[in-house]
Amino acid sequence: MVWSSSGPTYNVAAMTSLGPQKSPRVVVFGNEKGGTGKSTLAMHLAVALLNRGLKVATIDLDARQGTISRYVGNRRLYAERTGQPVPMPEHIALDMSPHQIIEADLENALRHVAHCSAVIIDTPGHDSALSQVGHTYADVLVTPINDSLIDLDVLAHVDPIKQTIHRPSHYSERVWKAKQARAKRDGGSMDWVVVRNRLGQLDARNKKLMARLVGELSKRIGFRVAEGIHERVIYRELFLDGLTAEDLAMLADRREVAMSHVAARQEIRNLMRALGLPDQLETGFISSAHGG
Repeated sequence: MVWSSSGPTYNVAAMTSLGPQKSPRVVVFGNEKGGTGKSTLAMHLAVALLNRGLKVATIDLDARQGTISRYVGNRRLYAERTGQPVPMPEHIALDMSPHQIIEADLENALRHVAHCSAVIIDTPGHDSALSQVGHTYADVLVTPINDSLIDLDVLAHVDPIKQTIHRPSHYSERVWKAKQARAKRDGGSMDWVVVRNRLGQLDARNKKLMARLVGELSKRIGFRVAEGIHERVIYRELFLDGLTAEDLAMLADRREVAMSHVAARQEIRNLMRALGLPDQLETGFISSAHGG
């Protein structure tokens, strides 16, 4: 089943009537661990692109939890309640009932939003067939990790004595397989970006250790490291209204703008630049995958 926040419910099979079109840039937020901020950062990025006049779609592959679906729904309700002109993504949620989702379902969903400039895909925080398929469609894979050795363990095992990378862990191996599957399907490549999330304000010993280990791992298995996102209440407090740090105009109307809002917006813009967005979209750097 495919659900769109803009109104109707779509049947996956019906989408096959959409012919090949110019493909959007597909940004997948993925991590095999929950609670790392995937859905929150995905929504903030989507709104940042919308505010730059781009057509954006969001696809929820974690429909059981449905965080980004709820976020988009809350945003729609806020617009209806206040009459504010709030830019909205075209939203699709893939539900595993009443049938098991297969690769064709995601392919059809991507065809349905092929008119967009960018598609943001939110994946589950656990291993599943649907998540695995989602990763193989990434032009850019964004992996947020909390600034903790517990979260780093998903990417790599650390030697407790030497405090160095011992070997890549299960999620890193899964990304490698996704890259291979992507190359085999359409010859495309994946840009993998790891974002250290919920950074503390103090330059503590753990923060320095994480920076060194992530840097060491990036050279070993081939991902880029984006500038970190600090721990800020704003990233969570606006969820009920579906707003983000990019919605400063509406927050100003409510007299709720603080320096933390401005700082958070700058962090999202730094992330956008690290991902090459929207520059790649505005200059026509669009992947040829997905029927483009």
